[in-house]
This record gives sequence, C-alpha cells and structure tokens, in this order.
Amino acid sequence: MLRDITLGQYFPGRTIIHLLDPRTKLILTVLYIVVLFMADSITGYGLMLFVIACCIYISKISLKVILRGLKPLLVVIILTAILNLFYTPGREIVRIWILKITVEGVRQALFMVLRIVMLIAGTFMLTYTTAPIALTDGMESLMNPLKKIKVPVHELSMMMSIALRFIPTLIEETDKIMSAQKARGADFDSGNLVEKAKAMLPLLVPLFISAFRRADELAVAMECRCYHGGEGRTRMKQLRMQQRDYIALMFGAGLLLIMIGIRMLHI
Repeated sequence: MLRDITLGQYFPGRTIIHLLDPRTKLILTVLYIVVLFMADSITGYGLMLFVIACCIYISKISLKVILRGLKPLLVVIILTAILNLFYTPGREIVRIWILKITVEGVRQALFMVLRIVMLIAGTFMLTYTTAPIALTDGMESLMNPLKKIKVPVHELSMMMSIALRFIPTLIEETDKIMSAQKARGADFDSGNLVEKAKAMLPLLVPLFISAFRRADELAVAMECRCYHGGEGRTRMKQLRMQQRDYIALMFGAGLLLIMIGIRMLHI
C-alpha cells in the first residue's frame, strides 16, 4: 500500500505539459479545481473527464501510475459513494431496512466519485510534471505581491516544496523499516483493522527519528551552501512565459466560460 502513494513524485519528460511554466501549471490547476466543482451535470462531468484524459495522454504519464496513486484513497472514495448513495433524498428505488437507495442518490454517488477521482488525478499531474525547484520558484513568483505586507513568501514556498518532496522519501523510509521489522518477526498483515493499526505503532518512533535526522542533514547541507533565505538569491533558470503558456491559460479561461455556460443553460 505504501508503494502505491505517488504524491510528490516527479516524472521527467519533454512533453508540452512538462515544458509549461510552473506558474502556468499552478494557475491552471486552481482553474481546473474551480471548474470541476462547478460541474453538476452529465455534460459538465463528461467535459472534465475528457480534459483530464487529454492531459494524461499528452503528458505521457502512465495511466497505471495515476490509478496506483488512487489506491490508498480507495476507502475514502467508497465511503463517500456509500454515504451519498443511502443518504440522498429523492425517488426511492430500493429499500434495505431503514436505508433506501434513490435515483438522486445513485446520481450523486456517481458524480462525487468522479469528482474525487478527477480532483486527485488533476492535482497529481502538477507534481508528476513539475520539478520541485521549479514548483518552488513558481509559487514564490505568484505570491510575490504578498512581500509588500511582510509575508515571508520565499520561506513559505520553500517549506511547501520540501514538505511535498519529503513525502516519497518518508514513504520509502517507512517501507524499509517495515521490511526490517518483518525480518525480525513483526506481523503487519494479519488481524482486523484495529489490530493492524496497533501493529503500526512500533513504526512511529524509528520513523520520527529518521525524519528528524533527514531534516537535520538537509539543514546542514543548506547552511554549507550559504543558504540564508530569499534575499539576494539568484536562480540558474529564470522563469519566462512563452507562447505555449499564454495558449494554455487561454484554454483554461475558455474551459471556465464553457462550464459557466453549461450551468446557465442547465445542459
């Protein structure tokens, strides 16, 4: 299960999506989330499904990687579907004791599952196609106006990027600790959910120690390279918007207008 968590990983490539400016991808991700939450019909969800399918195809990210990233959230997706299925009022189809399934419940459950899946897939695409350093520079550039009110923009961007980058590292470390404890006779697979949760407790102490050690090593490495925050810092690669970025932003704005039209026309 731990190996299925792919959040924070970066898959290098030379596709159009990989080459987009990180600021463009951040803006498009926010637009994508807004438009996705505006969808409330088959047409709207069909349009968003088509958009995310095209993005996955263009980026050449394997569909297996996307689906593998969804596996750890399968319980949340199923629970959301069940709650919407049984607790949405409307025209009754089937009654099971005090629970009933309605036409509106089936529709709502389907839409909510699609929304969660597309939301996760869309946000994963940002980290899959953007290098951590580029993501940090993009966030810092977009939040640059906040410097006028004394917000530590660079430090916030760096912390968010490091936290995101540490997710795969900590998952790998957890997997190593589990393998070492299994070799010593620990059992993480048998028993019910509560017993499995209790079996995971011995992992916390070595995992915390490892996380603090890695954080200390990172801090020492940054100090050795004379890192002192964003003041006076130069970049090897300067961010520059190109024609493809403007076209992508126009596409995002067009998608927003189309979704507004779908909602207004109740299509």
